Amino acid sequence: MASKSSTFPLTIVFTNLFKGFPKLLLTNVIFAVPFAVFFGIFYAINTLSGLNSNFILLLTIIPLFPFYSGVIQVSAHISQGRLDVSVFQNFVAAVKDNFLRFFIHGIVAYLAVFFSYWSISLYARLGGQNWIFFVLLAISIIIALFFLFMFFYIPSMTVTFDISMKNIYKNSFLMSFGELKHNIIAVFGLVLLFAICTTVVICCSASAVAIMIATIFLALFIIPSVAAFIINSAVYKRMYVMIVDNSAQSRNVDKKMSEKRSELADRKNKNKPVTPDIEELKKLEIDESADMEEYIYFNGRMMKRKTVLKLKQEALENDKEKK
Repeated sequence: MASKSSTFPLTIVFTNLFKGFPKLLLTNVIFAVPFAVFFGIFYAINTLSGLNSNFILLLTIIPLFPFYSGVIQVSAHISQGRLDVSVFQNFVAAVKDNFLRFFIHGIVAYLAVFFSYWSISLYARLGGQNWIFFVLLAISIIIALFFLFMFFYIPSMTVTFDISMKNIYKNSFLMSFGELKHNIIAVFGLVLLFAICTTVVICCSASAVAIMIATIFLALFIIPSVAAFIINSAVYKRMYVMIVDNSAQSRNVDKKMSEKRSELADRKNKNKPVTPDIEELKKLEIDESADMEEYIYFNGRMMKRKTVLKLKQEALENDKEKK
C-alpha cells in the first residue's frame, strides 16, 4: 500500500473531499441559519428603503463573517485529512473564540469588496472614453486579486494561530504574492467549483422556480464549506509551515537575546561597585606609607590602596556625624 506522502496530491484532495463531504454539508446547514437571517434583514432594509443597492446587500458580510470562522475551522480539519472532526463542537468553538476578530475581518472584507466592485465597474464604463481608464481598470483588478489572495490566509491563520492582528495581516499580505503558485491553484479550484455550480443552474433553466431553488441550495448548502475546503487544501499546509518556522526562528532569536541580556547583566554586576561593610573598614589597618596605587584585597575584590583608604575615611567621618 502506498504511503500518504507518495500519493498524488490531487488524489488526497478528492479523497478528503468525498470522505468529508457529509460533514462539509452539515457545516453548511449550520452556517445557513445566520446566512439566511442576516441576508433577510439587509434584503428587507434594501427593499423597504427603496435604495435597491448591492452595497446594502453586501453588508451581510460583516455580521456573517464571525460565523464563517466555524466553516473555516471545520473545512481546515477535513482538508488536512482529520476526518473525525466534531462539526458542531468545532463550529461553535471557532465562533466563540474568534467572534471579535472575524467581525473586524468582515469589515475589512466588505471594504475590499466595495472598493473592488466600485472601481472595476467605474473604470470599465469609462474605458470607452479614454484608454487611461483601462490602465486603472487593470490596476484595480490586480489589487482586487491581492485582496482575494489575502483572504485565502486571514481566516485560516486566525482560527489556527494565537497571533496578533498586525501579524495576521502582515503575513497574509506577504503570502498573497509570496505563495503565488498556491494562490493560483486555489483560484483554479474556485473557478472549477463556480463552473460546476453554473452548469447545474443552466440545467435548471427551463423553469425560473427551478433556477431559484438551485441557486439557493448551492449558495446555502454547497458553496461555503466546499470553497473553504478548496482554499485550505491549496494554501493551508504552506501557511502552517511558514508560520511555525517563523515562530521557531523568533523563539530562537528571543532565546539568544535573553541569553545576551543575561550575559550583559552579569558583566554589569561584576563591574558594579560593591557597597563596603562599614565595620570591616573600621577594623581594617592600611599602611598609609605604602604605594597608594598598589592593589589590596578588600570586600571580595582587588581595589587600589588609595580607594580603600578613602572609603575608610568616609566611613569614619559618617560614624562621627551620627554620634
